Amino acid sequence: MFLIISPCGQFFPIFASAKFKLEMEKNGVIIGIGEVLFDLLPEGKQLGGAPANFAYHATCLGCNGVAVSAVGCDSLGDEIVELLTTNGVNHHIARVDAPTGTVRVTLDERGIPCYEICEGVAWDKLQLNDEVLALAKSCDAICFGTLAQRSEMSRKAICDLIDAIPAERNALVIYDINLRQNYYSKELIEASLNRCNILKINDEEFSTIAPMLNFVADDFEVGARELIERYGLKMVVVTCGEKGSLVVTKNEVSKLETPKVEVVDTVGAGDSFTAALCVGLLQGKEIREVHRKAVEVAAFVCKNAGAMPPYEE
Repeated sequence: MFLIISPCGQFFPIFASAKFKLEMEKNGVIIGIGEVLFDLLPEGKQLGGAPANFAYHATCLGCNGVAVSAVGCDSLGDEIVELLTTNGVNHHIARVDAPTGTVRVTLDERGIPCYEICEGVAWDKLQLNDEVLALAKSCDAICFGTLAQRSEMSRKAICDLIDAIPAERNALVIYDINLRQNYYSKELIEASLNRCNILKINDEEFSTIAPMLNFVADDFEVGARELIERYGLKMVVVTCGEKGSLVVTKNEVSKLETPKVEVVDTVGAGDSFTAALCVGLLQGKEIREVHRKAVEVAAFVCKNAGAMPPYEE
């Protein structure tokens, strides 16, 4: 167990969960860095934010997932820290002088979410201390997105943590693009692509950035290979909701249909897909097997309310 001292003078323990633990060839950490917040769903608020979701599912799938983010010195911040601990998610959560983030989520008739994201919140003030930077020394994978880079302060923290990972770790650096509202630009996306080695993107995002970056948009496989070649990526993953998903490497391609399930909502499904993909790759499994597991985990999340449904032991 570790302790964090917040700017508010509070101590927050970082607990490791033994639940769902698997044997792995690597014993390093898998970091999700960026926004942590409350999703304000029609049925009430639920813990969310891509890094927290990613770390939760990585932990449930047997890895040492760690969420790195910031919350306010307020009651919502207290709740988030408590919920992360209760859910068995390791965390480095700074307490900063800004309100804890919230996102109002509305669902359409298919359970597809629409997000209204508050600005000027705690995760816009991400900061790294020595303990967080020390995590980088044993990091096997890190996942980051676009949204948390909307502020210069948080963007610098994310980039500094990625850059602190030793080259000899040969870590997976996953850019789960997660475009939201207008919080992105060509320059930001290109800088992120130049820093990652795996891109995870959905079909709508693919079509959004294709004209920006001038690559083929109407054929996912061709467009993915263009991105791999241009940015030196190991892999591009394209998810297409109910239409299936595609995993492309320089020499392989895996295409799978999406399982037919009764969808409650899709909040966090993409994050769980990314976590399962990451865990499978670190375990050295074949691309097709890794892809299939990611699809199954995402379908499981879609069948449940919220981004962090409990796994069966």
